[in-house]
Amino acid sequence: MAADKVALVTGAARGIGLATAKRFLADDWRVALLDIDGDNLARTFAALGKPDATMAITCDVADPAGVARTVASVAERFGRLDALVNNAGIAIFKPILDVTYEDWQRVLAVNLTGPFLCTQAAAPVMRDSGGGSIVNITSISGLRASTLRAAYGTSKAGLAHLTKQQAAELAALGIRVNAVAPGPVDTAMAKAVHTPEIRKDYHDHMPLNRYGLEAELAEAIYFLCSDRASYITGQVLCVDGGFDSTGIGLPTLRAEMRNG
Repeated sequence: MAADKVALVTGAARGIGLATAKRFLADDWRVALLDIDGDNLARTFAALGKPDATMAITCDVADPAGVARTVASVAERFGRLDALVNNAGIAIFKPILDVTYEDWQRVLAVNLTGPFLCTQAAAPVMRDSGGGSIVNITSISGLRASTLRAAYGTSKAGLAHLTKQQAAELAALGIRVNAVAPGPVDTAMAKAVHTPEIRKDYHDHMPLNRYGLEAELAEAIYFLCSDRASYITGQVLCVDGGFDSTGIGLPTLRAEMRNG
C-alpha cells in the first residue's frame, strides 16, 4: 500500500523537487526532503504541515559522508526506502572559454557525482525493502548541445548514461532506474534567468508552444516510481513539450497551417 511506502527526494525545498514531494504525499507516501538550503527547507517542511509523514534533511549531495548519514537517518525514521528522486542540481551558464576549473568541478560534483553517491547509499536499503525505483533528473541540455552549457549539459549527458548503467546493474536487486529530462519549465530559476527573447526562442521550438509546469514533471516522475511503471527501466523520458522531437522551421510551418 502507498501508505507504507517511502520516497527520498533531493533538491526538495522548491521547484520540481517540491512538486514531486507533494505528489508523493498526495498518495499517502512518506517523504524525506533533502536540500542544501537549510533555511528554505525548514520553511518548506513547515508549510507542508505533515510532520508525521515527512522529514527534512540538510545535505550537500556531493558530500559522501553527508549522503550516507542522510540515507541512514531515513532508514532509521521510516524503516524502508522505496523511491529515490535524484533531483538536486546546479547550473552555471558561461561561455565555454570562461568556465573555470572550479565551475566545472562543482557542476559535475552536484549533477553527476551526487546521483551516483545517493544511489549507492540508497540501493542497499531499497534492496532490503523488497526493491524500488530511482529517477534521475537529467535535462534536454544533456541531449542537445547549446551555448553556455559546457559543464551543465555534459553533466546531464553523463547522468543519462549513468541511468542506463544503474538500470543494468541494479535490476538484480529489484530496483528500476529511469530518468526524466525536463524541457523548459516555469520554475523560479527559469523566471529569473530566461529573458522574454529566450522564452520566445523556446516557444518557437516546441510543438506544444509553452513552458511546462512543475506539477507536470512531478506526474511523470511519480509514474516512473509507481508500480504502474513496473516493466520500465533504463529509459530517459523527455517531458519537454516536444522540444527534443523537432528540427528547424517550426514557427514558419505553424504560420502556414494557420493560414492554410
